[in-house]
Amino acid sequence: MKKVSILAILFTVATLISCGEKKQERSIEKAIESGDINELKSIRAELSSKQHTLATQMDLISNEISKLDTNKKVPLVSALEIKPQTFKHYIEVQASFDTERNVVLYAEYSGKLNKVLVKAGAKVSKGQLLAIIDDGGLSQQLIQAEVQAELSKTTYERQEKLWKKNIGSEMQFLQAKANHEAHQKAVEQIKEQLAKARIVAPFAGVIDEILIEEGNTVSPGASGIMRIVNLDDMFARADIPEVYVATVKKGKKVEVFVPVLADTIAAEISQANNFINPENRTFKIEARVNNKSWSIKPNMNGKLRIADYVADSAMMVPKNVISEDAEGNKYIFIADDIQGKMAIAKKQFITLGVFEGNNYEVLKGLTPGTKIINEGARIVLDGQKVEILN
Repeated sequence: MKKVSILAILFTVATLISCGEKKQERSIEKAIESGDINELKSIRAELSSKQHTLATQMDLISNEISKLDTNKKVPLVSALEIKPQTFKHYIEVQASFDTERNVVLYAEYSGKLNKVLVKAGAKVSKGQLLAIIDDGGLSQQLIQAEVQAELSKTTYERQEKLWKKNIGSEMQFLQAKANHEAHQKAVEQIKEQLAKARIVAPFAGVIDEILIEEGNTVSPGASGIMRIVNLDDMFARADIPEVYVATVKKGKKVEVFVPVLADTIAAEISQANNFINPENRTFKIEARVNNKSWSIKPNMNGKLRIADYVADSAMMVPKNVISEDAEGNKYIFIADDIQGKMAIAKKQFITLGVFEGNNYEVLKGLTPGTKIINEGARIVLDGQKVEILN
């Protein structure tokens, strides 16, 4: 029936073209020669009507040919087989670097700074003497106190021997003992005071800068003598939103990125504070990093990349293959009924999880081994035949 209709339409079109063409040409020539405007308008209206009729008939023929043509082209697509993979979702936060071994050494004793024994840039060991403050005669007092302590010790030891032999009184023995202990304490106190007049290195490191010159008067807590640093062990400190308090914990692996060095360092969270800052609803974490090259400096900026969610056997699909219907339901197209390179595009609704990089985790709607349409997913229709390139 369709073939008969098409033949009839074709015959009609051919007849109209062959029979009417010459007649129409003669009419147009006569109308132009006569200069009759009304006649010309009438012919133009007639031609316009025929043009519309022919266009409608041509569209009808084209549609019928498209339906009957088994050799028409099908969309070319690529297919991607879904396999369970490890899926990680990351959070990224700004961080700054610092070290606990970055200390300004202050005077603990009042007096003139007699000697600075090191220069800026010098490497020093723990306990090394760095500077000396005038002790105001404490050294002499210590010598005298030690002499007195030694004398009292001798007296005490003699009285102790006599007392054991029941010679002398108990009072003499106790007085000698008390006198000896008093002198010992006096020596210890002077030594403690004298130690405050000596600036020593609290740890091994480098003298970063000298803050005061020799000859100046210094006083406890007010006069910085020098800065000593050791950058072997640094830590990156960051503020984490409280929503991650259950997943970002001490011991979790973290990637530490240093922008100015274009370097990423593997580390782990060494400390996660319990206090939530009420002003910005965050808590602080620290991640220690090895810095043997001393390339990372205090107060440098960095970024922490932390995996807050991990799924060992997740199904993932690229973001570009996901579409959404009018109700907000997400779907993809599956390459179904695959025969060689040919397949049928089948719409498959899915439930999405978290997003990372360019992939979504699919919680429902996919099984391992399913082949989804990747490239070309936006141009196919449900139930349409497609050709798979790969």
